[in-house]
Amino acid sequence: MLALMSVGSVGEAVGSEPKRRSPRRAMFGFVVLAVVALLFGVPLVTLVWSGNDWPPGVQVAGTALVVLTALGFPVLMFRGHGGHSDTASRIADTLLGVVWVLFTWSVIGQAFGLALRLAGVDDPVRSRVVTAVVLLIAAVLLLWGYAEAMRVSRVRRVDVTIPRLGPGLDGLRVVLITDTHYGPIDRTRWSQGVTKVINSLDADIVAHTGDIADGEVQQRLSMAAPLADVQATFARVYVTGNHEYFSGALGWVEHMTSLGWDALHNRHLVVTRGGDSLIVAGVDDRTAAGSGLPGHHTDHEAALAGADPSQPILLLAHQPHQITGAVSHGVDLQLSGHTHGGQMWPFHYLVRLDQPVLQGLSRHSERTQLYTSRGTGFWGPPFRIFAPSEITLLTLHTPK
Repeated sequence: MLALMSVGSVGEAVGSEPKRRSPRRAMFGFVVLAVVALLFGVPLVTLVWSGNDWPPGVQVAGTALVVLTALGFPVLMFRGHGGHSDTASRIADTLLGVVWVLFTWSVIGQAFGLALRLAGVDDPVRSRVVTAVVLLIAAVLLLWGYAEAMRVSRVRRVDVTIPRLGPGLDGLRVVLITDTHYGPIDRTRWSQGVTKVINSLDADIVAHTGDIADGEVQQRLSMAAPLADVQATFARVYVTGNHEYFSGALGWVEHMTSLGWDALHNRHLVVTRGGDSLIVAGVDDRTAAGSGLPGHHTDHEAALAGADPSQPILLLAHQPHQITGAVSHGVDLQLSGHTHGGQMWPFHYLVRLDQPVLQGLSRHSERTQLYTSRGTGFWGPPFRIFAPSEITLLTLHTPK
């Protein structure tokens, strides 16, 4: 699944340097085939073969359906995310979500089958019970997960105490959205709903920490348009995520500026209230340096150049992984997204291999805290399972 999720980025890299990267391309192809075989093979064995003793016609039809779907899946994925076909993306992404759930619960089902065997339940009853349980759970989770993905995010309210925050800024309200991923499914009404919720929260600052869309600006204009109506007392600020560098980062930075947002491209601004000030800074995503775009890379020093070192710092950085730089530069609070909270259980175990935090508020030094959002939208599969989306209201406090 990790390999399939990186199809777009690897495809672009291969296209730019075909000769140098042909061994890498071959290895990537092998990994994709192995992952596809595993994802589709385990459910095939569990639901069709195993000890179900289905009639031969059912076995042949079931096997043919799974094999043909598995063969078509990588083609759809490459045409969708590599060839920018929204129709292919929608089909491939939905298939990815469905097969991930079937794979996960087929593995669990095999363990359940072993328990039934130890309890003395024989085949074909044992295997048919496992099949029925796997299909029932998968259907319920997919229906629920789809509803969770498509609904307007709930508000998650978090209080954060910042020792260096001046009393004039006590109670400052920061609304965080991230990973909106405007993509092949038209979610214009959803985007309008998100803006309506944000505007109900009386925000002093609204922050978007990247992965705004999958696609170029012209493809996603209607979905991004409601961002122009977002209201904040002092600032609306935005930084790039890794997906901007697959989807025309310069275009999105310029478009967000045209919508009235401050694109914090390795720079900062100052918010002052009641005689006290807060540095609001932003850095590019950690993948920006490999994009080939001049001047795009994570640069904390540039972002904080000229800032008063005595003032507290609120930093926008797309990935929790970037917290190391925040700690070394004396940041008080970093806001991030990227993880989606795992999006589809148990994918969060793989996310934790790359990121220090999955979601929520965490401390990383005596001064530096990190808040990681589960994301406001979703990427790829239109499902959220045990990882609800969020619009985050962070209220900043001085120590009592």
